[in-house]
Amino acid sequence: MLKLTPILLALLYAVVLWRFSAWRTAKELDANSTELRDPALGAVTERLARALGVARVPVRVYEVAPVNGLAAPDGRIFLTRGFLDRFRAGEVTAEELGSVIAHELGHVALGHSRRRMIDFTGQNAIRVMLATLLGRLLPGIGVWLANLLTSLVAARLSRRDEYEADEWATALLIKAGIGAAPQKSLFAKLGRLTGQAGAAPAWLLSHPRTEDRIAAIEANERKWGLSG
Repeated sequence: MLKLTPILLALLYAVVLWRFSAWRTAKELDANSTELRDPALGAVTERLARALGVARVPVRVYEVAPVNGLAAPDGRIFLTRGFLDRFRAGEVTAEELGSVIAHELGHVALGHSRRRMIDFTGQNAIRVMLATLLGRLLPGIGVWLANLLTSLVAARLSRRDEYEADEWATALLIKAGIGAAPQKSLFAKLGRLTGQAGAAPAWLLSHPRTEDRIAAIEANERKWGLSG
């Protein structure tokens, strides 16, 4: 039992840390967001809502400058003020922002927030075990290597979630009569919009490379008989 204590403590720590992070995120979003009110974007969210069979798709604007969209742990969907500013400047279209909303809805529908909590908890336990083992075998670099390996696993799992949310979003956009073209065109712009094109090796990225995401969408279109 004593041998398992560090692992159990690591699991408990990870759960507490995740819960605290989710609480802090919700508090930050509550304090710094407002409901999205834009006629053009409202028309797009109405189409998504009809495709989903719900009354409306509520979206909030998070008052920060970076270009991003996010699904909060409690299931709410947010676009950043930076993204909205790019839309109003004509750099992105309403349909392209609709694809971001559809992607975040995919994260919610597929339960990615809960799965990430489970993944994070397991990764923390693995990190402790590897750090203990490798720290003995490779003094000085063992802990660093353990952190690197678990970070690589975390990045791969995150990329899996992104591909799944992309696929879910593509299906929703097609059902809504919007199609996948805005989703692909936004990805083509994303590096320039965020200023992060080629910022890190693909195997370290928490999101897949843009060209890989577009290729996956097109592969799904072919699989569904929708290409061309």
